Amino acid sequence: MSQDRNHGVHHRPVRPFRNRVAGAGASVRRRAVAQLAAGTPVLPVLVVALVVSADLVGGAGMIWLPLLVAGPALAATTNGPRGVLCVGLLAAALGVTLGIRDGVPGRELIAVLSALVAVTLASGLASGLRERRERVLAAVRSVAETAQHALLRPVPSTVGPFQAAVRYSAAAAEARIGGDLYALISTPHGVRLIVGDVRGKGLPAVGTAALVLGVFREAAHDEPDLLAVVDRIERSLARNLGHDDFVTAVVAGYPPGGRLEVVNCGHTPPLLVRASGDVTPVEPDLPSPPLGLRALAGQTPGLQELPFAEGDQLLLYTDGVTEARDHGRAFYPLAEGLERHVTHEPARTLDALHDELLAHVGGSLHDDAALLLIRKPVPYEAHAVPAPAPVSGVRCCS
Repeated sequence: MSQDRNHGVHHRPVRPFRNRVAGAGASVRRRAVAQLAAGTPVLPVLVVALVVSADLVGGAGMIWLPLLVAGPALAATTNGPRGVLCVGLLAAALGVTLGIRDGVPGRELIAVLSALVAVTLASGLASGLRERRERVLAAVRSVAETAQHALLRPVPSTVGPFQAAVRYSAAAAEARIGGDLYALISTPHGVRLIVGDVRGKGLPAVGTAALVLGVFREAAHDEPDLLAVVDRIERSLARNLGHDDFVTAVVAGYPPGGRLEVVNCGHTPPLLVRASGDVTPVEPDLPSPPLGLRALAGQTPGLQELPFAEGDQLLLYTDGVTEARDHGRAFYPLAEGLERHVTHEPARTLDALHDELLAHVGGSLHDDAALLLIRKPVPYEAHAVPAPAPVSGVRCCS
């Protein structure tokens, strides 16, 4: 590696000033042409040109002239009010020229032009309203993306001793967020993670998910015992949720030098992938009620401890994955898909699973779906690529 690259410096040959000015001018011209092409109503103008061509070939003005209104009407779907007005003026000018050429009576020509003006004005108004709705939708999407980053924070590729990856798809693509939740954080008590599903949809579900994640992030740092983390979430939900609201979740942890801990609160069982490739569901030893329903059920969750060796992986997910149906109403076989696509890179594994899931349902999910995968890497993988041999005659300075 060169010294320049080590210091972040990249030397480039210096071009003469005149060439740089010419290049800058060409770049400006290219941008101007691109902007003009982007704002030009190409298809509406093409429609007007076809009508004019048909009139020139057919020579019967009143048969073709009324079709000129198709130009500004089509421009309303692709361009702003200015583009609609330009197409309308072009169509009116060509209509007058063709009407005079074909000898169209003045009264009939005025009727055609009046209709053209009316359609142009209505199309311009419709185009303005469409642009306004698009701006509002863009603002809503921007707020949704900001809320998603605040609620469902990105998961780094490495957390503590684990490789990690996450994939999340909201059923409402415009909303970007839904009732599924996940988090993976490194704490003084080890790595801790949660995947859950809030009962219900819409903003109330998003609010509940935010509440659960906020309590989890705080308790995960404060509480040395994983069951105490779950208790903190339960108490908070009991104070803030209604009688019919609840959250299914799996909370897991890996204490320093310990075994994998799993607490399942009415959620779908995680999938444990051994280094050999075998996939087994982690069924709870003692079924526990969802979070928020402990007082009604009178049961407390139990803690499972599992060996988690080097090369093992753990997949947490929501029922939006396993309950996804194809056109024949068959559920997506997640365990079999994981066996087919599991690799040493969690991101690649989840990419393949997510693509197969979308293909299974035909491209559109009907429920929120979240996938969170962690893997304990094998030490020798970091040294799988041998270091390059030193170049003879070159010494390194301390």
